[in-house]
Parts: sequence; structure tokens; C-alpha cells
Amino acid sequence: MIRDSRLTSEVVSTALPALTYAAHRPSEPVRALLTRDYLAFSQPASVHERWLATPTPTATVIINTGAAFGGLPRAFATGLTDTHEVIEQYGAIECVDLKLTPLGAYTLLGVPMDELAGRVVDLADLLGRDGLRLTERLADTPGWAARFAVLDEFLLDRAERGPTPAPEVGLVWRRLVETGGNEPIGALANEVGWSRRHLVTRFRQQVGLPPKTVARVIRFEGLLRRLGTAGATEWTRIAADCGYYDQAHMNRDFREFAGTTPSAYLARLPERMGGEVPSVQYTWVPAT
Repeated sequence: MIRDSRLTSEVVSTALPALTYAAHRPSEPVRALLTRDYLAFSQPASVHERWLATPTPTATVIINTGAAFGGLPRAFATGLTDTHEVIEQYGAIECVDLKLTPLGAYTLLGVPMDELAGRVVDLADLLGRDGLRLTERLADTPGWAARFAVLDEFLLDRAERGPTPAPEVGLVWRRLVETGGNEPIGALANEVGWSRRHLVTRFRQQVGLPPKTVARVIRFEGLLRRLGTAGATEWTRIAADCGYYDQAHMNRDFREFAGTTPSAYLARLPERMGGEVPSVQYTWVPAT
């Protein structure tokens, strides 16, 4: 990382060299609800790229400090998804990109997460005038250090007032993350003292997808983050470490979550990503 003397945050290099990023650590009550630090990025109007976006176990909030892009609202949130899509990234963009845990999003956004699953929703529809005011304040505030302070103040208030996930759902979520998605759902239901059906209902409401689907998404993202530029012999070892019991098992998830094969995916992986993909990067590859 290199320090930008104009900001108190850090500018980080990424797999997308045309982009400029600024990062800042949130206050601790908010940090626990996110998967990474606050991140802002800008890109010049000359950029036009297409990326294959695979599912991740995170919710996203994008707030543009410049104009809206891609026909999307100026500020929006997305929940978990179990499908892949092609992302068109083009034109001038300047925005804050927040990555939230699903339970963090449940608290900060204050809505059932199954209502956001696989959807893009205008932040004003979720938060009302508060969402509009936040977007306007960030756009009107000069400099990322000051913008991050505005954002932190807003999210601290939301964290204090938002709903608290059920402890049982929180425990199941943590177990799935800790085990890379490899804990049997039936065993987790027994551990929290719920029927499997009740666990699926409550988990889906507060996380966005059923626990078995979330477990598969966690496992698949973990695999992509470790594959990097590994050789063919390493793929087998890494896949086994991530919980894939054979090639067919892994191939099925690649078809469903990436719409391609493991070898075709790895052929698209930019060499500049290196080995493991750090959290500041997406597990995206160029789309064909």
C-alpha cells in the first residue's frame, strides 16, 4: 500500500489498475458488521470492461458521489445471490463500495434480507429520506477522509437502532464461515435447538438465502480466492481442502455459480491477481 498525502486513508493497488481506491477503518461497532474496511474508488471515463461476477456471501451498498452509472440508482443495496452475472464497468465512476456481512446488512438496512436476495434496491426505498440525505451529504463533502467520517457517523447510528439478528442465526452463520461452508445443516439445527425447517425459515429471513445454499456459496468463494495461478495438481488439493469431495462436485458448482468450467475460469484469471485474492479485490474474471 502507498500513502496518499491528501487523505488520512490509504490508497491501495488492486487487480484493476485503472481504478484508484481509498480505504478507511470504520469505528469498531460498525467494523464488526462489515467484511472489510470502508472502500471508495474512482475510475476514468475511458474504462470499459466486462467482468464475470460470481456469488459471494456478502451484501453490497454502493453510494455514488458522482453520477449514477450503468442504469442503476445513484445509491443502492444488493443482497446475497446464488447466480453469476456479467458486470459492465464503463464510464467515469466515483463511489463508496461497502461490503457487509448479511447479518450486518440486516441490522444496518433494517429489512428482511430475503427481500434483497438477488435484487438491486434503491437505498432511498430502503432507508427513506435518511438514504437520500446520506447520498447528498457524501456528494457535497470534499475529500474521502471527511466523507468516511460522515459515513461512519451515519452507520454508527443505524447500528444502534437497527434490529438484532437471532442468536441462533448468528451462531449458524459463524459456524458456516469458520468451517468454510462445511458444517452439516442438520447438525447446526440440533446445536441451536431448532427444527431444520425453522432454521431455514429464520436464516433465510435474516441472511437472505437458505443455509445450505449459503454454505455452498461460502465454499465456492473460498475456492476461488485460493486458486489464483495454481497449477493443475494444486487445484485438486485446494478443492479437497475447501470441502469438494471429487471433481464432479467442484464442476457442478462452477457450472451453477460461474457458468463455466474450472479450467475455463482459471484461463481468464488475470495474472496480475497473483495467488490468493485479497479481500480488497473481487473474485471476478474478464467475461468473454
